[in-house]
Amino acid sequence: MRDLGVGFGYLLKGQRWVARHGRQFGFGLLPGLITLVLYAAALTALALWGADAVTWATPFADDWGSPWQGLFRGFLTAVLFALGLLLAVLTFTAVTLLVGQPFYENLSEKVDADVSPDGTAPRSDLPLWRELWISARDSLRVLVRAALWGVLLFALGFLPFVGQTAVPVIGFFVTGFFLTEELAAVALQRRGVELRARLALFRSRKTLVWGFGTPLGLAFLVPFVAVFLMPGAVAGATLLARDLLGEESADDGSAAPGAPGGRPDTEDVTP
Repeated sequence: MRDLGVGFGYLLKGQRWVARHGRQFGFGLLPGLITLVLYAAALTALALWGADAVTWATPFADDWGSPWQGLFRGFLTAVLFALGLLLAVLTFTAVTLLVGQPFYENLSEKVDADVSPDGTAPRSDLPLWRELWISARDSLRVLVRAALWGVLLFALGFLPFVGQTAVPVIGFFVTGFFLTEELAAVALQRRGVELRARLALFRSRKTLVWGFGTPLGLAFLVPFVAVFLMPGAVAGATLLARDLLGEESADDGSAAPGAPGGRPDTEDVTP
């Protein structure tokens, strides 16, 4: 259970790191803002025309009497929007990371250099287009896994009592797991760690991953919060990745720039 607190600690440390590096935080907001506008438009369209889509998809209920037709289609409309919201939470990080790959890659490298005892950070020798392709491919594979979990949990949601109590809790833990994978992939991909190996690492310390990703997933449900937490989440996930790989850290980023034990405050934001 100790790892739950450690994982949450990395989430807080990541937010503190970007708070001390203002330019990194500012540039890290841009991809999230772009993605938020796109997702807000999609969810608004779903809210406005979701009922029409359900009506079109259920012609067999046209002859049902009141109130069963309204209850049935209203339930399906609510489920459709809930699934859209869950899909938005699960994919927001992947899409934002893809849009902001150069910025988050640069941010992650600076966190690595800041906490590394020798002040260096692992670098990828791959061209940008290759990194984007690998990131998109791995994100799609993770999304498929998350979608399978989503279908299973949706089916279990119809079970009396369990579906209204245990299933939502499990859903948040599943979301936290895959959310952490997406964020930590920025640092682990630079180290050449493939998706299968990353998943094995996360499964080996699930409570650490849940401690980081589950509260973050809950926070991402609040409108606009995800945009402001994303830069710090990438920073914290980099610290978590170092822990998973057993890499030594000088101070885990807790010392202020320029203070004893801390790294100089580097403000270069060039991707």
